Amino acid sequence: MRSVSMVTSSTVFSTCQIWPQHWWKPLHEAHAARVAEQADAFVQRRSRQQKHPVHDFLFTYYSFSPAKLKQWLPPLGVAIEIEEPDLLQMPWLTGERFLRNGNSVTLDGTQVSPHLRDLARWVAVLCANVLKRSQHFRCYGLHEWAMVYQQSREEIRHSGYELRLAPTELAKFVESQSIGCSHYDAYRFFTPEARPLNLLNPTLDTRQEMEQGACLHANMDLYKWSAKLWPWIGSDLVGRAFELASQGRDLDMRASPYDLRHLGYEALCIETEEGRQRYEQEQRALAAKATPLREELHMAALKLGNGGLISSS
Repeated sequence: MRSVSMVTSSTVFSTCQIWPQHWWKPLHEAHAARVAEQADAFVQRRSRQQKHPVHDFLFTYYSFSPAKLKQWLPPLGVAIEIEEPDLLQMPWLTGERFLRNGNSVTLDGTQVSPHLRDLARWVAVLCANVLKRSQHFRCYGLHEWAMVYQQSREEIRHSGYELRLAPTELAKFVESQSIGCSHYDAYRFFTPEARPLNLLNPTLDTRQEMEQGACLHANMDLYKWSAKLWPWIGSDLVGRAFELASQGRDLDMRASPYDLRHLGYEALCIETEEGRQRYEQEQRALAAKATPLREELHMAALKLGNGGLISSS
């Protein structure tokens, strides 16, 4: 086992909050309960060369590895009290990013790169912009429909799964709707024929100006941004953002034109008035969960970007 860096001075640890085992171990267990099942299932599917149209997105579109997702660690500015068996169970705590002083381990803040601090400041600005911006609902998940609009069976992303509507019916429904997608990473997957139907033209450069807190994908992306700031913001926020992204992906695909009933996903039929009302209800519930996570990520990113300790008030 690789040894963690031993410090001769207590300066670093004197500025840390100390979490005894009875504080941090329940957090470790809660994190595992949130993420381990899906992370392990993805690894198993990949080993069998199998795919899942809903869950794989969380590990392919988002680039954070299942192994890193499962690792629990405290945020910068927190030292946890450990015993030697803890290092056997959590060997990543012996890595080069950690300092050890006796029975305490903490992240070494001197290893936060200038690039990472720049990214943290950018994420903080994005969170602040979204938090102060009005939320616009009633998009009804039409982005998934715009991604298959006027495509042949062979061109469809999840071509191994049936569509709930015939191509002509699907196209007629899309054309009857007002599409107002503000999320660049959803809009860029629209078919060429669908892009002119969108009322907005989000680009990579306009992300800061256009993303808003009702957007399903903007809320799912709390996982992406928190994972990019890992390990320094700790694992708790990343795990809770992953849980939210998983719920968002579930809604995303239930409202999509794909028929996934054989996988246990009952369709949320946005092609009906009742379905659109149900979608908005679930979208609002997800946005309400996202707001405190975004506030927390904003503060963590702000502190990290400014060189502070994540745990400090």
